[in-house]
Amino acid sequence: MAQQNQEKQAKGGKDEGIATRAQDYSQWYLDIIKRAELAENSAVRGCMVIRPHGYTIWEKMQRELDDRFKATGHVNAYFPLFIPLSFLTKEEKHASGFAKECAVVTHHRLMSKDGEVIVDPESKLEEPLVVRPTSETIIWSQYKNWIQSYRDLPLLINQWANVCRWEMRTRLFLRTAEFLWQEGHTAHASEAEAREETRRMLGVYADFAENVMAMPVVQGAKSPGETFPGAVQSLCIEAMMQDGKALQAGTSHYLGQNFAKSADVKFLNKEGQLEYVYATSWGVSTRLIGGLIMTHSDDNGLVCPPKLAPIHVVVVPIFRKDDEKAKVMEESDKVAAELRAQGLTVKIDDRDMHPGAKYYEWEMKGVPLRIEIGPKDIEKGSLCLVRRFVLEQEGESEQDQRKRKKTFPPRAEALASVKKLLDEMQGQLLDRAKAMRAKRTRVIDSIADFEKFFNDEGGGFAWVHWAGNAEQEGELAERFKTSVRCIPFEDQIPAEAKGEGKCILTGQPSMHRIVMAKAY
Repeated sequence: MAQQNQEKQAKGGKDEGIATRAQDYSQWYLDIIKRAELAENSAVRGCMVIRPHGYTIWEKMQRELDDRFKATGHVNAYFPLFIPLSFLTKEEKHASGFAKECAVVTHHRLMSKDGEVIVDPESKLEEPLVVRPTSETIIWSQYKNWIQSYRDLPLLINQWANVCRWEMRTRLFLRTAEFLWQEGHTAHASEAEAREETRRMLGVYADFAENVMAMPVVQGAKSPGETFPGAVQSLCIEAMMQDGKALQAGTSHYLGQNFAKSADVKFLNKEGQLEYVYATSWGVSTRLIGGLIMTHSDDNGLVCPPKLAPIHVVVVPIFRKDDEKAKVMEESDKVAAELRAQGLTVKIDDRDMHPGAKYYEWEMKGVPLRIEIGPKDIEKGSLCLVRRFVLEQEGESEQDQRKRKKTFPPRAEALASVKKLLDEMQGQLLDRAKAMRAKRTRVIDSIADFEKFFNDEGGGFAWVHWAGNAEQEGELAERFKTSVRCIPFEDQIPAEAKGEGKCILTGQPSMHRIVMAKAY
């Protein structure tokens, strides 16, 4: 089927196997993942296999984030996958918040009986083990051994790991039973220091989202009903996807002394008194790849910001005769070598297949730049550069847009311009995403306008005054499928949304607006 689609595309036909965003956004998302070879469902229900092309994106995300963590004084460690059930239940809100999502190990051995492999009933564990949904409890049990004095603080540790949350309804990258993430867990001598850490790490996430993923975000606090189980306050970054829905792209939690108390982690302060440690935790996961797809991709496949692209440039040699092949391949090798010397990742696609099928595949996989090299290009001393995307112009046809993607600069000029071109594309993706978000953002002052926005206009980010409680938030969720995405920091509120007002539902006074949206 894939080969048939490639041949159709090579001949100018449309790939009938891919839904468009306008037709079926949900199916379009899954089609992009499949055709770009990012991930696929595994034999285990709700779990995914991340394919090499998708995993390379995650590796690049890891490197970028890890460098930022280490620049702020954090170090990496690793903690067990299994957590004693008693650890999880020490913090009541934490336990109740994750109870329905936990996978539990009760036995440690299999046996063969009557030709069938079964659980050995005599291998029952003395205490059940929870497969980690998050690591606060197991980590704080160790911190008890590491922290005695204020001199041991702050303790700034991050872990790259996998976690398991037994989700009933799953979707690749966005929500799976097992996923990859990082989780920072820090300990501090004061509330002020811990709150500063919580805000600092949210800023790290926001910087990464905007300057690496080219995905604009709003920073703020979660509502009480959306706060992480066991936390005093949860902060978040919220991004808007192309269908107008919000995606929580990262969270940072001020845990107060809750987990220190549950694990009995005390320290001797400067005054010689014992007190409980103050804590934070913060994390992002492979759902960021889902956010990348839904922020930038189009009906022709994945669009990947150059800073995260597995391959920066694909070189496609084009020839018909054997005597042309030698010259074209020699030039392709030279071009690739010169680009690699600039620190770029380059792929030469010399497979024996129609060039059009290659174009289709690399466009689908989101390679930012394609260089086509044929005998005529060599004769002219030029290169054919084809960008994965250009900014859309009003009233422009798809055919006209494709023409603008292709240029034929002189060879030396072309090679010297590649890094600048990739930087330009990176910036344009952020500009395009900001423009898309602005187009689907409204400042709303009445429940009637709120209803019109979400029921008739497709929705997006609604900046509204809100003074309702959790029950009233649930009422809006039932009516419109919306939720309070974040209570934004003052510097995140646009000028047109600033000022006091009245709650759109209750009419009660409200100091500032919050962001409501439908969400993933």
